[in-house]
Amino acid sequence: MTEVFTGSFTQQEPIPEEGIEAALKVMRSGRLHRYNVAAGEAGETALLEKEFADQLGVKYCLAVASGGYAMGAALRAMGVAPGARVLTNAFTLAPVPGAIASVGAVPVFVGVTEQLVIDLDDLEAKADQAEVLMLSHMRGHLCDMDRLMEICRANNIRVIEDCAHTMGASWRGVASGLWGDMACYSTQTYKHVNSGEGGFLVSNDPELMAKATILSGSYMLYGRHLAAPDPSYFEEIKYLTPNVSGRMDHLRAAILRPQLRNLAAQCAAWNARYDTVDTGLADTPGLTRIARPEEETYVGSSIQFLLLDWEEAKIHEVIARCAKRGVELKWFGGKEPVAFTSRYDSWRYAPSEPMPKSDRVLKGVIDMRIPLTFSVDGCALIARIIKAEVSAVYQAS
Repeated sequence: MTEVFTGSFTQQEPIPEEGIEAALKVMRSGRLHRYNVAAGEAGETALLEKEFADQLGVKYCLAVASGGYAMGAALRAMGVAPGARVLTNAFTLAPVPGAIASVGAVPVFVGVTEQLVIDLDDLEAKADQAEVLMLSHMRGHLCDMDRLMEICRANNIRVIEDCAHTMGASWRGVASGLWGDMACYSTQTYKHVNSGEGGFLVSNDPELMAKATILSGSYMLYGRHLAAPDPSYFEEIKYLTPNVSGRMDHLRAAILRPQLRNLAAQCAAWNARYDTVDTGLADTPGLTRIARPEEETYVGSSIQFLLLDWEEAKIHEVIARCAKRGVELKWFGGKEPVAFTSRYDSWRYAPSEPMPKSDRVLKGVIDMRIPLTFSVDGCALIARIIKAEVSAVYQAS
């Protein structure tokens, strides 16, 4: 009998009861706006910022409306001007070049390796073209952060880390987000903590974070933050920094606080599922698994593999056959963007030149979410289905 998977690839875990009760308390108070607090209260948003900063080990944290907003605010805080060039990954999701375009800057795309990380040789070759790198840890894959930072320091490049897929991950024990000048996180539904929409911007640089706080729409109420720079850093920039409002509210903060406290356990649960799928795909003809370096501590909330040098029709056949058995795979190699799958040459507002080595990798990238609503046994079944269908198509070609 042919096995079929019946789980939903878009069904997330419920919000913890503690978060639901805290959200109800906020709604009953009517004080949803982050600066609308009763006398003597810090408010859910300020508490969330302090807790995330302490958990990560960073001085300053700002809770914002989305991860994309955090990236745009970081670029503005760094003074990236219209027409400036910003280095970024060729393999990423649309909000990354979108954030660069939102400030009128121009993305300079850097290639991707078969390990799905930024091509550091290509970065070194293009290092003289920009003063800022928006580094996307795409789909949770961390490059050699030591070498990357060496390249950037040698070329006076400031680094903004996009950690939307690496909350809880690290390189050689140093958390994702602590390597660059600023880091951005997402709390959108499909990320590691879930508030529907939302995000964080963090840094140890007081001047950058003071600017970001004013940008976020603090209305001179920055003194109500618990993880912000000293008020002295705001004295001059408060007159010079525009309000580009993008605050998080108390309701989303209340939902997030208990999730953050449980992050380590959630990451372990993801990795148990990821490792089950990855191991189950071993020795599949025509399928290339993604090697994870020993220095990387990853969070396997999604998994990728490569069908390198396959014909397009055969890739479509694999996806269709897996879908018929309940397994939803996404392909990043299509010429037309579908759902969240798009690539550097899809974003026609951003000029680009063909990158043959990267194009070969991108044509073969297959992606799959791993919700925590899946059981470990369910993940083993998913692996058996993928292995069977890839093998069948490959052997028939």
